[in-house]
Amino acid sequence: MRTFKQFLISMKNYRFRVIISVVLAVGSAVLTIFIPKILGDMTNIAVETYPNIDFAAVAQKAIIVVVLFVVAAGLNYAQAYILTIVAARYTQELRNKIIAKIARLPISYFDKHKYGDTLSRMSNDVDVLATSLSQEITDVSLSLTTLIGVMVIMLTISVPLSLVAFVVVPISVLVVGKITNYAQKYFVERQNVLGTLNSTIEEDYAGQIIIKSNSHEVASFKEFSKTNQKLAKITFKAQVLSALSMPATQIFTNLGYIAICILGGVFVIQGRINIGSLQAFVQYVSRFNRPITEVASTTTTIQGLLASSKRIFEFLNLSEEEPDFSPAQTIDKVRGEVEFHNVNFSYNKDAPVIRDFSMKVEPGTNVAIVGPTGAGKTTIINLLMRFYDPTSGYITIDGVPTREMKRADVRKMFGMVLQDTWLFSGTVEDNLRYGNQSATFEDIVRAAKSSNVHHVIEALPKTYHSEISEDSDNISAGEKQLITIARAMVANPPMMILDEATSNVDTRTEQLIQDSFEKLTHGRTSFVIAHRLSTIRNADLILVMRDGAIVEQGNHESLLKAGGFYAELYNSQFADS
Repeated sequence: MRTFKQFLISMKNYRFRVIISVVLAVGSAVLTIFIPKILGDMTNIAVETYPNIDFAAVAQKAIIVVVLFVVAAGLNYAQAYILTIVAARYTQELRNKIIAKIARLPISYFDKHKYGDTLSRMSNDVDVLATSLSQEITDVSLSLTTLIGVMVIMLTISVPLSLVAFVVVPISVLVVGKITNYAQKYFVERQNVLGTLNSTIEEDYAGQIIIKSNSHEVASFKEFSKTNQKLAKITFKAQVLSALSMPATQIFTNLGYIAICILGGVFVIQGRINIGSLQAFVQYVSRFNRPITEVASTTTTIQGLLASSKRIFEFLNLSEEEPDFSPAQTIDKVRGEVEFHNVNFSYNKDAPVIRDFSMKVEPGTNVAIVGPTGAGKTTIINLLMRFYDPTSGYITIDGVPTREMKRADVRKMFGMVLQDTWLFSGTVEDNLRYGNQSATFEDIVRAAKSSNVHHVIEALPKTYHSEISEDSDNISAGEKQLITIARAMVANPPMMILDEATSNVDTRTEQLIQDSFEKLTHGRTSFVIAHRLSTIRNADLILVMRDGAIVEQGNHESLLKAGGFYAELYNSQFADS
């Protein structure tokens, strides 16, 4: 019920057009309701004037029937046209809301949820909603109008016959209601499993190289088949249970139809009703049963609509990032002084990742952060970028707490190059200009040369206008990394973050990149996370982390002389040398 209320609230901008379409549908239904009565009158005229049938009177009635059919069809088309527009715009609005919601969700959501499930809500669930919206409003409007109108006319023809027909309704409604309630849980589960299946497909497609290189095809197929089979079973149960609605309804309506035919025949013999009126009543019985049957048949679609609506609004109701501090502080000119004040942080309350972390970085300092996997290096970067906020303590930039600044303002201060490359579908030039739309072509070329990727781009068919994407196979993983490094150079931020940025390049290219990094980071505060310690020997300050705390700090030479944990890490990498 809550989902249905949210659905109605979300439709508030389209209520007027929906009401207009309902009015048109009602008008169409009302016009067609009178047609059986007129056809019955035609039969009565023919019977009463036989053998000299009054064809003029019959023709007059026939013209009225034709006009009613044409006008009703026009109204029906008009309401369908309006609803089609409403459905298209409403689903467009929903997708815009989902995209906007994604931008407002905290990073923790993406760390805990699979991409495929979110994509399923945006594509499959929204499509189900669009299809159902355009169909069900029309069907329900026509069915209810027809049901009420037919009931009124049937009562005017024969009260006893009407009572026989009406007794079927509560029985049908009761049976259909029980079936619908039982089937609903399977429709909800079906949409959830469909989201899981989409996640599996997305992961398998993106990880084909890993799957093939590990000969994992059979195991991946078995895992997919298991989820696919589960989806098939749940879909089968949902559809079978929902499909029971129509035959159950038809059983009772057909029993009533038989009773009416027998009783009506008796009434005609007794002279209590004429043949034309019985003909009309039989047609009305058929029309009376049809709305009930149609409502029963739409339960499958309605169940799917409610299940999809629940998933969509469940996503739209997720908790968002906390609002930015108001009034937010700003820094006119970033110097690059960064300080951690007794920072503690944990992704889960029972497992602290950063413990009482304090550090001050002077402007222009090149800071390297090293340590074993799980030491908390990337978490420090997440806190710097305000992807997460500290559990306790705080971070300042030029003396201003980052909590008191807008997240967007904090993130604009940093250029970021990650170990995992990300390129969007577009030209090389578009990708390089991603972080600085005002950059000139000369700026882009200069950055490409500095990052040693200019010659790679020049070798492409259309050079800087060549189309690439994350999945492009015309450039290697290392070359993609070089492009992301050039992109950061084009952005020209006050501070830099490099998270294993040279992991995908060869030793010679790594040295060239190190030279360009030194030019890029000169005079700027920069944070470098590195496992390959050869890349951070020239860092001004090296922080050695273990279990979320700084265990050593200093430059390369002093840490080696100390013979501590850093020396142990360094020597383990260069033992052969």
